[in-house]
Amino acid sequence: MKARVAERGQVTIPKALRKKLGIKPGMILDFQIKKSTLIAVKLGERDVIDSVYGCLKLKKSTNQLIKELRGKG
Repeated sequence: MKARVAERGQVTIPKALRKKLGIKPGMILDFQIKKSTLIAVKLGERDVIDSVYGCLKLKKSTNQLIKELRGKG
């Protein structure tokens, strides 16, 4: 399969390849060069930070926590 490189260096992975490899929006790909070949390796579903975002449920708002940590003075 072929894909054209856009002016800003972007390449669209053909739909058939995305489907076959299970590549979805937000996935991380690692690009490597072996001799003169470009290799894209699927690393995971999402960035590590994104995967833990929102996992803590706080009983107080962020502003309340900041006020407590800084003190009331």
